[in-house]
Formats: sequence, structure tokens, C-alpha cells
Amino acid sequence: MHRVIVVGCGAMSHVWFEAAAARSDLEIVALVDLDLKRAEDCLARHDLGDARAFTDFAKALRESRADIVFDIAVPSARSAIVRAALESGCHVLSEKPMAETLDEARSLVDAARRAGRHHVVIQNRRYLEPVRRIRDFLANGAIGEVTSTHCDFFLAPRFGGFREEMAHVLLLDMAVHTFDAARFLTGENAVSVYAEEWEPASSWYRQGSSAAALFRMESGALFSYRGSWCARGRATPWEAEWRIVGTLGTLTWDGAERIEAEVADPEHRDGLFETTRSLVVPPLGPDVRVGGHAGVMRDFLEAIANGRPAETDGSSNIQTLAMVHGAIQSAETGQRVAISV
Repeated sequence: MHRVIVVGCGAMSHVWFEAAAARSDLEIVALVDLDLKRAEDCLARHDLGDARAFTDFAKALRESRADIVFDIAVPSARSAIVRAALESGCHVLSEKPMAETLDEARSLVDAARRAGRHHVVIQNRRYLEPVRRIRDFLANGAIGEVTSTHCDFFLAPRFGGFREEMAHVLLLDMAVHTFDAARFLTGENAVSVYAEEWEPASSWYRQGSSAAALFRMESGALFSYRGSWCARGRATPWEAEWRIVGTLGTLTWDGAERIEAEVADPEHRDGLFETTRSLVVPPLGPDVRVGGHAGVMRDFLEAIANGRPAETDGSSNIQTLAMVHGAIQSAETGQRVAISV
């Protein structure tokens, strides 16, 4: 049984509480929030028994005898929380982004290594069933070698709070999910990026609500991203809409349940075009890690038990953060930027 401190009791925490409640090997023993009433409200809402509410994280670490910290705090607090948790001997499962800067992320990777503890980042899009199916399908070469991946994300959420005041809000707070999914689906890291940000006249964000980015991946394939958080009407899903082009054919995903794939038949033409045939994207096997937050949580706990890195361990997820900060640097400078960690 793992003893868990939850740091940050805002709206996102409820997804974490629900995922944790489904497991028999987790006991939440402390909640930490600068607003004590908010922490106490979470204790009651999720029926957390003898768990205690704190405003002081250091005190919670000292008094709770926890071995795991769930970090759901605002990004500006992330580095200090993760570092303190690791130094106290706790494993950490953290919200994205894993840090506000690449230097902070590098420091946290080093801190986890020195502490001999796992620092894992919630990249829940990887653990969606359609994403896992597409990854397996592409890895089996069904549409040949991937030559380009294209993604559209257009929504208009009214969050209020810190997001509407953030700089680079779309790239830093949301596109990080999509960039990570692109890494997972293609099995590649990015090596360079050109990006632009803009603020439409209709925007209610301070800066960076809309962006476009073009990444070059390790194989030379391209990944293009177009997105906005103030695009009214004709919304895409949160998971975005995808087109993945290979040397033999193309796969599309609507961001929900519809996955379609076709391959070309070079031996037969219909006028200017080769004829195509549809392919079935197979279902997943029974033991695949799915379930969004629950899937990441399962992988995190299995990594602790087995002494292996989790799929979204900070030492790997820093590659996703490097894509985000490369895009931000490119948008700020107007130049193509090389990506490295």
C-alpha cells in the first residue's frame, strides 16, 4: 500500500482522485493547497477518511509518512514541489508540463536520478485506446514509412484563472499533449521547429492562444500542428484531428472513435489516381495500458514495483517539453530552431 500526498486541489484534481479511487494499492493520506477550505472540500467530496488537509507542503511531507506525491499544482510551483518530494524520498507523478523551462526540467531529471526515485509526467493522451491502436498499426508498417503527420486543434474554452493570463498558453498548456502524442505515434523525437503565435481580435487570453508549428522529426518526416483556444464554432475534439501519411497509404483519426486507413494499389489506376483499398485498424490486446490518467497511474506504479522507467518518465518526457520550448523560441524569434535536450 502506497501512501500518497496530493498537492493542488483545483478542478483537475478530481480526475486524479477518481483514478486513484479505482486502485486498491493507494491510500491518500494528505491534501495540500494554499486554500485550506478547498483542500477540506476535496477531503469531503472524495470521502478520504483520515486524510489530513495542509497548506504547508513541507509539513505534510514530514507528518504524513508518504512515499508518493501527486503534483497537480500550477506550473509555476512544479519545480519546487517535485524537487522537495524527491529529496524527501518520494516518487512523483506530476501534471504536465514537467517544468516551466528546459533548464528546470534537466535539473529535475538529474534530481530524480540522484534520489533513485521515479518522476513521471501525466501524458494521458498516450493512454487513450484509439492512440494505442494507431501506434500499433503504424509500428506494424501497415501504411509504410510515415512521411508526415498533421494535426488540427480548434476549441474555445472559457477557463478563467491562470490560463487566461499565461504567456504562450496554447503551446505550453495544451499543445504539449498533442506534441507528446505525435512523439508516441511516430516513435520519433523532433529535431527542429518553425512556429508562429498570434492573438485573434476575438481572443480573451493574454498571449499565445493561437499557434502553428512545423517540426522536422528524426527520420526527416514532418509534423505539422495548427491550433487555437479561441476558435468559435466547429470545434475539434480535445484530442484534435489527425492525418498520418505513409509511403503506402494514409490514416485519419477524428479525435474520437473513427479511425480510417487506406493504402494505394500502384498496379491499378482510376484516371489520374491509383485505386485504394481500406484497411481495418485492429483492436488492442487485453493487457494494454489504457484509461487516460488511470493508464498513466498504472504504468507509474508498475515502474516503481519493477524498477524500470515508466513510459512518460521525466528522462523521456523532457523531449516533449523541448518541442514546446523550441516552438516558443521560434515564435519569439521568427527563426527555425534546433531542438535538443
